[in-house]
Amino acid sequence: MFGEAQLAALNQDAPTPLYFRLYRLLKDAILNGTMAHGAQMPTEQQLAENFAVSRITAKRAMDELAAEGLVERRRGKGTHVIYEYEPQPLKAPLVGMLQEIESMARRSEVKVLECQRSRPPASVRDMLGLDEKDKALHLLRVRSREGLPFGYYASWTSRLDKPVSKRDFARAPRLQIFRKQGLELSHVIQTIGAVAATQELAQHLDTSPGAPLLSLVRQSFISEDDEEKLVDYLEVFYHPDRFQYRMDLNLDDTE
Repeated sequence: MFGEAQLAALNQDAPTPLYFRLYRLLKDAILNGTMAHGAQMPTEQQLAENFAVSRITAKRAMDELAAEGLVERRRGKGTHVIYEYEPQPLKAPLVGMLQEIESMARRSEVKVLECQRSRPPASVRDMLGLDEKDKALHLLRVRSREGLPFGYYASWTSRLDKPVSKRDFARAPRLQIFRKQGLELSHVIQTIGAVAATQELAQHLDTSPGAPLLSLVRQSFISEDDEEKLVDYLEVFYHPDRFQYRMDLNLDDTE
């Protein structure tokens, strides 16, 4: 759970009291989700042995965690983490993100597999605020670079009132088509994860079923009557050997 550098920092001579350094090490592990909600904490004796500290030092570190409401002690049941970790969203300028998306589209080749209006699955329909019989544009695409497929894109889009075809999406990025139809995005949420390739994804991305893929879910909103409304739901699956997601972030000196 703890790296050699962290353990070394705990054991080295420092003006900070030893119990406080142990407390900070455990607190950071709880706050960043390494020690998850509901996890049982080591006993004071185990902490003392593992970190080569006295039991009094271990007890004081645990007392600090309990005083902050991060852990809860129960007689006969041990000490458990009660802090619930929630990952904080990373905020980035929307304009820059959309420009990068369009730039990637222009630097790659696309094959449009499907482009038709149909009824979305119930989960997507509810997110888009559609009635049961309403339809949305269903688009399936594969993007390649130098003949190698790197991304499989599946999307559902509402509010596209003018007819569109496979040829339109083969010639222009989706965002350009959105703007021509009056969809001006005001907010985008992206969630990145990992999945195992299904038979279909493996076929389109030239990999093996069960192979790891990067996954990205992008929800795009417009602002209407001072409310945000989801108009586009996109799932992307990337071949990890052919695609990298890089973010270059600078610290804000004002915080």
